[in-house]
Amino acid sequence: MAASPNPTVFLLMVNGQIESAQGLEEGISQITSKNRDGPQDLVWNFPIEITFKSTNPFGWPQIVISVYGPDIFGNDVVRGYGAVHVPFTPGKHKKTIPMFVPESTSKLQKFTSWLTGRRPEFTDPKVVAQGEGREVTRVRSQGFVTLTFNIVTKDMKKLGYDVSPGIMSNPSLTSVTEGVHKY
Repeated sequence: MAASPNPTVFLLMVNGQIESAQGLEEGISQITSKNRDGPQDLVWNFPIEITFKSTNPFGWPQIVISVYGPDIFGNDVVRGYGAVHVPFTPGKHKKTIPMFVPESTSKLQKFTSWLTGRRPEFTDPKVVAQGEGREVTRVRSQGFVTLTFNIVTKDMKKLGYDVSPGIMSNPSLTSVTEGVHKY
């Protein structure tokens, strides 16, 4: 089957891995522990492989990371949340995501949550990827997670999206008849 000369969608293929974390204690999605002799990183090398199909870049995909680990009572508690937009330029990318955890607003709430093993956490992971409502949430920085991506795109240029690595700092939508429009 031959490729259409006038595509109606573009493809974005992501292949990579969640490599490691610095500053976090433990994680559950793939169990790991700190090396006792070497660096204090948690190494996961958790694979990521996904393909997106779209007609426009609105709502560009993000990867949301949630790290959980046991507290001193053995309860699984959040160790960090973070999010990163999937890179839109083809090639290899390495991203370091700052992680954060929600905090109780008072010392009494903090003590009660520690005692019961029910620390503050988001019930919907989409909150991490959205800006709405997060300005009223008290959080604390909690380490970093490193991701690597290999990005392949198909038909973006044919649809007028020029995301060449040379213009990575100023991506634009190029229209044959109207010039350049920023999105």
